[in-house]
This record gives sequence, C-alpha cells and structure tokens, in this order.
Amino acid sequence: MSVPQSVDRALALLDLVADAPGPVSAKALARRVECSLSTVYHLLGPLTARGYLLRGPEGYVPGPRVPSLHRSFQRHLGAGAAVASLLPHVRRTTGAEAYFTAYSGGRITVIDSTTPLTDTQDPFAPGLETRAHATAHGKVLLAPLSRAERRRYLADHGMARLTERTITDEQRFEAELASVRDRGVAMSVGEADPAYTCLAVPLPSRPDRALSVSLPLADFRRRRDEITSLLVLAAAAFPTASE
Repeated sequence: MSVPQSVDRALALLDLVADAPGPVSAKALARRVECSLSTVYHLLGPLTARGYLLRGPEGYVPGPRVPSLHRSFQRHLGAGAAVASLLPHVRRTTGAEAYFTAYSGGRITVIDSTTPLTDTQDPFAPGLETRAHATAHGKVLLAPLSRAERRRYLADHGMARLTERTITDEQRFEAELASVRDRGVAMSVGEADPAYTCLAVPLPSRPDRALSVSLPLADFRRRRDEITSLLVLAAAAFPTASE
C-alpha cells in the first residue's frame, strides 16, 4: 500500500530531526527531503503544534511528545517496572551495560538499556535493530522462530558483513542458532562491532524478550563464565506475566 506523499515527508522530517546531532533549520530539512521551503513549513507546523518537534532560534529539535511515545512503546512491549529495576541490577552485578530487547511484528528492537543518554558511541543503543544476525540479543530472539520465519526476517533485513567475524552464510547461521537453543545463551564476539562482545539470554517467561550485556573484548575473555552465570540468574528471577 502506497503512503501519501505528505505523510511520508512528515515522517522523513521527524527522522531527520531525531537523527541530527543538534537543531536542524527548515532550509536544511527542505534540502534533505528535496521539496520547497513552503512545503516543509506546511508540514512542520502541525508537527510542532502537536509537540513532536520544537522550534528554537537555531532550528528544530525533538519535542515533548517524543518521551511519552517512547514510554508507551516500552509499556506495550513489556518494559515496565520489572525491567526498570532489572537492568540496573544487571549493570551493578556484572559491571557491563545491560539491555532489554524484544521481537514483535517481524522486527527486533532494543527497548531499554543502562547506557547513559550522553553515550553516543554505544554500539547497541535502544532502537530498531538491523544487525540481529551479528548480535547476541538478535540470535536469542531469532533462535526459537521457525525456519520460515527466520528466512523472512533475514530476507527483509539481510546479513551484512559488519566485521571480519560476522556470520553471513545462512547455513552457518542456522548452526549457530542451534547451538544457542542447546545452551540457552548467545554470544557475539566482535561480530557487530570489532571492539565489543555481547551476551544474551531469553527471559524464561517470554522467549520473545531478551536480556543482554555488552562489554569490551578484553573483559569478556577474562570474565566470560562469571558474567554468563550472573546474566542467567538475573533472567531466571524475572517475574512471569501472572506474577
């Protein structure tokens, strides 16, 4: 189904402002979406009025409506009070950044993490995950799917080679996921980012949700068994839906 051009352009403006390192002028937005300045102002008006954007002296930034949308998104995907307390606990016990990730509607999304908002270098920051084949949380969430579901997912998102360690062959990837199902733990050793390792486990009560940590390669080699055990224990303590 085709998307109305005005809707598509308005969403493109939101994406551009959200992804920018600072305020973005209307003129810069017009250049990026390749339309007239008057059209951009016409679209920016309701986005600003509804609180999705804020207009300042230097340009547009995300507005006050955005945090409430994010909270609603987290709530609908199960990132409630239990996750809010779980992630800091994992951070304290492991010394590694912790993440909560979900599979829903054919997409994998990092819902929440302990990474500070000021850390723009985190390779696994919250948001849509397009490198699931190269991340531990992606492997954990893809492992329980049917082969047909995984093929559809990989057809949609691909298996880009991100580092020399990235698995890009489907048969090798299937063997990797079989090992994940056997062990109940997934690892990505420099597959998504050459400097980082991530470990992940599914939540026993929700196999479509994953708990994971990321840490530098040197720390992983030294503390692999310890951190894996702590991660498994933390996931096992997560309450079931009926609790």
